[in-house]
Amino acid sequence: MRHVLTLLAAGLAAPAAAQDCGGDWGLFLDGLKAQAVAEGVPVEAAEGFLAGVRQDESVLRADRSQGHFQADFLTFSQRLISQDRVERAARLAEVHDATFDRIEAELGVPRGILLAFWAFETDFGAVQGDFDTTDALVTLSHDCRRPELFRPEALAAMKLHAEGRWDTSVQGAWAGEIGQVQMLPRDILEFGSDADGDGVVDLRGSAEDALLSGARMLRGLGWRAGEPWLQEVTVPEGLDWSLTGLEDPRPAGDWAAMGVAAREGAIADGLAASLVLPVGRKGPAFLAYPNFSLLTEWNQSLTYVLTAGYFANRIGGSERYLAGEPDPALSGEEMMALQGKLAALGHDVGEADGILGAKTRVAVQAEQVRLGLPADGWPTRELLGTL
Repeated sequence: MRHVLTLLAAGLAAPAAAQDCGGDWGLFLDGLKAQAVAEGVPVEAAEGFLAGVRQDESVLRADRSQGHFQADFLTFSQRLISQDRVERAARLAEVHDATFDRIEAELGVPRGILLAFWAFETDFGAVQGDFDTTDALVTLSHDCRRPELFRPEALAAMKLHAEGRWDTSVQGAWAGEIGQVQMLPRDILEFGSDADGDGVVDLRGSAEDALLSGARMLRGLGWRAGEPWLQEVTVPEGLDWSLTGLEDPRPAGDWAAMGVAAREGAIADGLAASLVLPVGRKGPAFLAYPNFSLLTEWNQSLTYVLTAGYFANRIGGSERYLAGEPDPALSGEEMMALQGKLAALGHDVGEADGILGAKTRVAVQAEQVRLGLPADGWPTRELLGTL
């Protein structure tokens, strides 16, 4: 385990030390403070931010037990989307119509997308998390699992605190997000906005501030106004399934030429699109356009983002997806066994965590091609047994 170097009398550490994780908690905090000061945070503000901060073991437990992401798309989407939630979204679209009109006119981000993330992240602001967010950020920065992600967020929170924009007792999600659309400190620092004109960026108490801030973040990531994000399609039985997946986008017109057809409207010819089969060739099928890839910056789970993109369409009046009759999903234990077999065959599947992530899908599809099975990227018990 690496340790932060002892601080110099001036209170600054060498740049390399600022990247360390783990080790003595006090020395780690000293190093974090030193890096913040080196990046322009006043010493008093850095000390005030870190005063009383503690390691939160419940944050680490939450980080290591994200079991809901093991659910397949059908299970997950049916769990999160109900007719009541669709109707609530419609009512809130009316309540905040002026804010959504402003966002659509200035930024080109549609209300359906924002309503979907607002619903999924906090149930429209009702459930924003009860973790001490300052403790969570520093705890995850100290933890050596993903310090490259959380240390910059802790430093951004310190900068917000120095500007009077971060209350060190603020509560939020275990991973450091706060507010009605759950934003991380770096995004707040760059995109936080006062939409209601009261002179304060209040992401917890002001739906207007939260929605505009989230829209500015999406636009900053490259959201393309007037373009679709996700479109349900039907696919012919004889399609070359090995062409499917997010890794193989092609002109949408090419998919149309292969017999892929939109369930509603027309395929957006002229845009690149990937054909996504979240539960294999026997389940729902979607074309994912360039805007869809930006949504994965909000949440990296394909199942979560597909569900959010689909829900945004539902809010806009689209029909329920055609569920089909896909092969049953593997259990978490079976998925871990499959990941072990794939890793033994030389595939990079990351951690064997029982979650069907992007790397596992790619490996599954490669093995399906090798074995002469329909290469739709959906792991089945037949594949597991064959391997």
